Amino acid sequence: MAIETELKLRIAPEQLARLKRHALLKEHQVTRPATRRLYNIYYDTPKLELHQSGMALRLRRVGRQWLQTLKGGGSVKAGLHQRNEWEVPVHGAALDFSASQSAEWDQHLPKPLRKKLQPVFVTDFFRSSRMLLWQGAQIELCMDQGEVRTEQRGIPICELELELKSGQPQQLFELALAILDIVPFELEVVSKAEQGYRLLSGYTEHPAKAAAVSLTRTDTLADVLQSLMWPCLLHLQSNLRGAMAGDEAEYLHQMRVALRRLRVVLRMAEKLRADEQLAALSKEVAALCVALGRIREWDVFIAQTVRPMCSRMAGHAGLQALLAASERQRDACHAALRGETQAREMQRLILRFAIWMNGPYWQQQQVLPQARDFATSRLQKLARRFAKSGQHLNTLDAPRLHALRILAKKLRYSAEFFSGLYDRQKARSFLAALSEVQEVLGQINDIAVTHRLLDELAVNPDLSAHQEAVVLAKGWIAHDLTRQFSALRKAIQRFAGQPSFWGK
Repeated sequence: MAIETELKLRIAPEQLARLKRHALLKEHQVTRPATRRLYNIYYDTPKLELHQSGMALRLRRVGRQWLQTLKGGGSVKAGLHQRNEWEVPVHGAALDFSASQSAEWDQHLPKPLRKKLQPVFVTDFFRSSRMLLWQGAQIELCMDQGEVRTEQRGIPICELELELKSGQPQQLFELALAILDIVPFELEVVSKAEQGYRLLSGYTEHPAKAAAVSLTRTDTLADVLQSLMWPCLLHLQSNLRGAMAGDEAEYLHQMRVALRRLRVVLRMAEKLRADEQLAALSKEVAALCVALGRIREWDVFIAQTVRPMCSRMAGHAGLQALLAASERQRDACHAALRGETQAREMQRLILRFAIWMNGPYWQQQQVLPQARDFATSRLQKLARRFAKSGQHLNTLDAPRLHALRILAKKLRYSAEFFSGLYDRQKARSFLAALSEVQEVLGQINDIAVTHRLLDELAVNPDLSAHQEAVVLAKGWIAHDLTRQFSALRKAIQRFAGQPSFWGK
């Protein structure tokens, strides 16, 4: 068995052609480029049992040779794919298990399963590959162009693959960062095999939510923090393309959730040890949260206030002008996000995170507290601060409500992160009550943001003749604020009766 470690990058054909001519590759290559056609037939059962178990089986033709390969397990971290791989040569275009008699093959492909295998899709592409020597690491750089196809449909492939032959994963990301200075690309979290399965099932892109993290009480604190950070980055990546390309606001919302969760874990790391790279990354994440928050504010304002008012009072000229001005502001914010420069900076940020995550910060020898002890201390501190801030909440004090909302997020995300170290049933009850508080606080914050955006629009020259629409909108939300504040006090009272789940 071998462990395959490679970084996958999605790239436009014209950018791939540009990279081929760049001096960087010639400067570091130790073998000349060689081009070959790779024709791959993927097999599974009619019920796709291999795919469901995280395995992939293929026959690959390279020239006159056929290779039978089984892949499975492993992980994807910021585009870095690490999987177990078992490969044997076979005589032709048919599966041959007589050549693969080993415990691993028998374990993952038992004989009853083998009888049900059939071709499900094909990947057919040309690969131009060369070996590079980069910072002492040997890295095979492959340029792949072709297609994935089933019997009914096909999609194009245009990728870069950086496969680590010797060295450290950090060096793959360093090379990718250097390539990003030359051409734009996207870190790819989906393998060619997964693209085939998606094509087979008619999969359509949709906003991705945060994945659950599995922790055990034997994990070290460093392992726990890394186990929390990688899913946050994957959550961010999984929604980035949709946010950049489409108009569905949920992609942007999920990106913001990913960043907020990431900030909570970064603060935990900052409490363990100061680090310049960590401080710089935290600052960039905070700035990105502000930029994305601005877009989200306009999306929510339009969807929850202006459009409902326009529907209720159809034909109101002032409200139509308010809607048009709001949409122009929202579109300008979206345009800034979707520009080529911003798109490249997003990829750069993820790469820099991956370099730091594979770097010396995590390799230094340091006596750290036990993960559960750290979690208990952190949760107790946040819960005390939240309880104190929520006491005697009798006025609509905007700064106090804002601080309470931030504390609720920190406490909720921290509780979600660490719940696996404690009794899950008690944690679910605690989180349900806290989520209700956070939901109401979010709605109150949306109302406060609506007031601020209306004040901004009030001085817009396009609305100089429609000031009554601004006044009308403020009156529209006034009643809702009173109702939400009453709901908040009740939600806090219910949450106060919840016992902490991190006790012994």
